[in-house]
Amino acid sequence: MHLTLSSIGTRLPTLLLLCLASLGFTGCKGDQDKVVLRFGHLGNENHVWHRAALEFAQIVNAKSGGRIEIKVYPNEQLGKELDMINGIRAGVVDMTITGESLQNWTPAAGLCAVPYAIRDSEHLARVVEGPVGEAISAEILERVGLRPLAWFERGARNLTSNRPIRHPDDLKGIILRVPNVPLYVKTWKALGAKPTPMAFSEVFTSLQQGTVHAQENPYALILSAGFPEVQKYCNLTEHVIGWVYVVIGEAQFQALPDDLKDVLLEAGQAMQTIHQRLFKETQQQLIDSLKERGMIFVETDREAFKARAEAAVLSALTEQQRGLYRQIVEMD
Repeated sequence: MHLTLSSIGTRLPTLLLLCLASLGFTGCKGDQDKVVLRFGHLGNENHVWHRAALEFAQIVNAKSGGRIEIKVYPNEQLGKELDMINGIRAGVVDMTITGESLQNWTPAAGLCAVPYAIRDSEHLARVVEGPVGEAISAEILERVGLRPLAWFERGARNLTSNRPIRHPDDLKGIILRVPNVPLYVKTWKALGAKPTPMAFSEVFTSLQQGTVHAQENPYALILSAGFPEVQKYCNLTEHVIGWVYVVIGEAQFQALPDDLKDVLLEAGQAMQTIHQRLFKETQQQLIDSLKERGMIFVETDREAFKARAEAAVLSALTEQQRGLYRQIVEMD
């Protein structure tokens, strides 16, 4: 019998994950030396993350001759993002997709999503695959105990609301949901909003009830979360072009024989290629779908947003982060 979190419940808080670890729900080996890896993420079944993850699971199964089974759990079924990270560290979850939230453990990870640092997709690839990305990956491995297997480009983050936001001055009085990322909180406060950290799974209901007035995310998550039902405007701030990592717990990775480690590393690179293809194919489709669902796209004064955000961004960064930030913005 394989013990997986699906057999003992979903959306487990960190404390329960730690309790399960202490009771022996650790490791990733099942019967007959078959390895079962639990891969959770916050996207829904239609999200490109999930589609790429499912293909990754098939590749791993084929390359390992069935010795590794990847069980993919979308929709935060294994917990919220921070819960899953803690669950990996406790040994009761094995893989997830994460990025700037890792700065809660290592400041360098904050560079995955710094406002107005990355210019476009080509600039992004040079950053992630160059010295800056290598330094960030190394810190995530060393300080968090998570090994990046692949990186995914995230579509530009845009602001949704129920009134048009064209200029930072229009943010006055707006209660804005942000991820639990200190840099985001400080930046949006400087821009004039009232930023409120909140788990992604709580955002729809909060928007529906008016607890918060706006949120910011890439097109894919705006659509997959159903935000057009509770938000009228998509304001094209494009304030962050960033990336996330697909990570596996280093303890889980090192527990594998060398040939299975190679399988995961190779399949991770294949998943990255698959995701990038899906990502490029779907961006215009996402825009069209959001418009079909009634969202109105609003052009913004991006230079005004960038100018007002810059001082807040620099003041929120640590000395190490500022060094990496300068490398990013000065890169050709």
